[in-house]
Amino acid sequence: MLHGLRTAIYAVDDIERAKGWYEGVLGFGPYFDEPFYVGFDVGGFELGLSPDEENTDRSGAGVTVYWGVDDAEAAVGRLLELGASEGEAVRDVGDGILVATVFDPFENVFGVIENPHFEEKDG
Repeated sequence: MLHGLRTAIYAVDDIERAKGWYEGVLGFGPYFDEPFYVGFDVGGFELGLSPDEENTDRSGAGVTVYWGVDDAEAAVGRLLELGASEGEAVRDVGDGILVATVFDPFENVFGVIENPHFEEKDG
């Protein structure tokens, strides 16, 4: 039985640089910080960074994780200011739910979702 989303892990080519970038995005540091893995507690869910030793293609194919935000447009704007590159622009997918993606500086797809139907929980 599934208990819900727990962890999203992003492969990165420079874990120290990635840690710094995500600290800037999140506004706080990791709770777990080792050379082989860095973990951030984001509202009770884990955003993990793992060294990419196999030079994985992160061209956007596969699963996209969407992180909840209060304002999708503002979140995308801030991510772009911090060095992300454009992915899919903010769009309404129905019933007032807005989604968008950017690429972090390590070429991972980073999704945001503004969903008025979910009660946001602080971690």
